[in-house]
Amino acid sequence: MRSAMKNIACGLRAVKVAAGLLLFMLAIVRPVAGATEALVIAASPSLQGVLERLSNQFEASHPDVRVKLYFDSGLDLRRTIAGMENSMVGQYFIGTGPIHLVAPGGDELIARLQQKYYVLPDAKRPYAFDQLVLVVPESLVEAPDSLEALSRGTGRLAVADPVQTRLGQQVRDALRTLGLDTALKGRLDVATDSNGVVDHVLSGQAEAGIVYGHEAVRKQERLRVAATIGKGYTPTVHSMAMERYCPNRRLCDEFLAYIQSAEGQDIVRQAGYGVPAVRR
Repeated sequence: MRSAMKNIACGLRAVKVAAGLLLFMLAIVRPVAGATEALVIAASPSLQGVLERLSNQFEASHPDVRVKLYFDSGLDLRRTIAGMENSMVGQYFIGTGPIHLVAPGGDELIARLQQKYYVLPDAKRPYAFDQLVLVVPESLVEAPDSLEALSRGTGRLAVADPVQTRLGQQVRDALRTLGLDTALKGRLDVATDSNGVVDHVLSGQAEAGIVYGHEAVRKQERLRVAATIGKGYTPTVHSMAMERYCPNRRLCDEFLAYIQSAEGQDIVRQAGYGVPAVRR
């Protein structure tokens, strides 16, 4: 019985991977009118905003290229790439794979893909990092313009749960490092996640809140960034890497150079992210 159940579980996993590969292939093989070449980027959904901005501007300067973004969660993204790497095509036809670049949310997945040699060594390019920002309602006229100003008053600060979220952990570290945790003790309004932080600020439950910059950009019609918190925590860095079977390495190199160019860095900042120092 146990053996049968194990076989069934393995079969279900295989079916799921196969289905993921099929959906991926269907997503990237759709023809685009007027396009002569596709550049396919497999990425985390959390990076959709900044990747769409970068892709649109890259296409503007490369009219013969159309960037196609395929979004999936980290685990499923890894399974999809592994499935293609282990297929007959991946094994025998290097340079003809369907993926050009990989852009997961954070560098942990890229490190694992490098260990498996699923992405090319020395092809990783950091281009953005999550930065914390202090936000207030757009309609609030007399709002604190810094964490220090908030700490001197009596207003409440909305923060994400430090036990359940990465955002909450980073905020906790920043407040401790800046020496503001004591001043704000008893005035922290703990929310479930970043969406909860935004809800608490907009409802008036808290005078201000701390979220990621790219989340503030998405809510810029209702939220205003009062200050950027640039120290006291370890930010999550986002990199992009070339897939081992990239069908056009020259095009991949061009896109990787673009995301680290002055124009690309401006776009990243406009999307609410910080820009890592680039080694020249």
